[in-house]
Amino acid sequence: MAIQLYNTLTRRKEEFIPLEAGKVKMYVCGPTVYNYIHIGNARPAIVFDTVRRYFEYRGYNIQYVSNFTDVDDKLIRAANQLGEDVPAIADRFIQAYFEDVSALGCKQADIHPRVMENMDIIIDFIAQLIEKGFAYESEGDVYFRTRSFNDYGKLSHQSIDDLQVGARIEIGEKKQDDLDFALWKAAKEGEIFWESPWGIGRPGWHIECSAMAKKYLGETIDIHAGGQDLTFPHHENEIAQSEALSGKTFARYWMHNGYINIDNEKMSKSLGNFVLVHDIIKVHNPQVLRFFMLSVHYRNPINYSEELLESTKAAFERLTTSYQNLKHRKESSTDLTNNNQEWLEKIAALQDEFIKAMDDDFNTAKAISVLFDLSKLANYYLLEKNTAVEVIDTFTKQFDELFNVLGLTLEQTTEMLDEEIDALIEKRIQARKDRNFQLSDQIRDQLKEMNIILEDTPQGTRWKRG
Repeated sequence: MAIQLYNTLTRRKEEFIPLEAGKVKMYVCGPTVYNYIHIGNARPAIVFDTVRRYFEYRGYNIQYVSNFTDVDDKLIRAANQLGEDVPAIADRFIQAYFEDVSALGCKQADIHPRVMENMDIIIDFIAQLIEKGFAYESEGDVYFRTRSFNDYGKLSHQSIDDLQVGARIEIGEKKQDDLDFALWKAAKEGEIFWESPWGIGRPGWHIECSAMAKKYLGETIDIHAGGQDLTFPHHENEIAQSEALSGKTFARYWMHNGYINIDNEKMSKSLGNFVLVHDIIKVHNPQVLRFFMLSVHYRNPINYSEELLESTKAAFERLTTSYQNLKHRKESSTDLTNNNQEWLEKIAALQDEFIKAMDDDFNTAKAISVLFDLSKLANYYLLEKNTAVEVIDTFTKQFDELFNVLGLTLEQTTEMLDEEIDALIEKRIQARKDRNFQLSDQIRDQLKEMNIILEDTPQGTRWKRG
């Protein structure tokens, strides 16, 4: 069976047919690196890392590119607030990003291009759009002529007339049309800038991905992916810029993951429910967070709460317990062969079910249900009086193989370092001060599972290994 994926452009599932047999060119919009990533940033990182892993599992050679936006308004504000320069802020939070997503089981992209390292190609891209009449300079700014691209709105399925109603010109903008968008922004006093044919300034947000995708993957790519919030205007504008310049299809398939809610409310700083991955993985096993993200189909919205994460932890541990029981039982297994083939066929059938689920628009929720079926089958097999090494090995190999496709590991977590324990204790102390006893108890229980004994004394909290 061929892989089917839902294409946002056509709003239907389609058979995936790559530009070049056996190869996939995939570009995923990465984060703006002005702070630690929040849980909303983690979802596309996990989802599309899993898509990449599955393509590799199915034998494809995948070129995977994911960018960093390392200069924009948010970075400039962060630099001003912290008294640092923009490159220093970007460097720090790029490193933090790698640490967080690595903990979540995400592999690094083949290329992680940065805006500041690709300024020449961005400026050249803009200059070519001006030369072709798709863009114009206005007092140091450069804008794209949106109406000059006849297919504008095809990704978000909006007409140009509908877009006109909500369009407005921001203070200081000098557009020819409300719908035009910035390709280059003239520098304001004190801002980081680069030299360009239109004066000193920096790129607009949308142009960077068009330029870098073209540089690293070519004028037409197989898959462009990102969060649902990027569909419009970011990805719509990417299509307009890229296809106006090349006259070719920019991306043949568009994939978007759904939103994340926190306790059934939209995540927002103003609501005080803004959750950073950096904080979550201090308290929870990052593998459990990844498992949680994959337990819902990537296009559906997902609701995050501490209670749901705890129930996910229990479910994940049922799978890891089955795996550990298999490894333990191998020590007493034999070369029994009387009914091996029957069990091997059952295991192979579940592998086929896993592939069927993932071929259907990367349905990780269904794939995880297959893992539970594998776990049940393993538990049932372990009730046998005599077990065979061949069957045990096949079970464990299947667990390893399918978990790896999902970016999950079945091995026990390593012992915590002293500084990690101290950080968790400080978080627990603050939680007690905030009267957040639920979080305090969760941290205590987590440390207890790690064989760390806490003692609350008048002089403070002490700990020792049990």
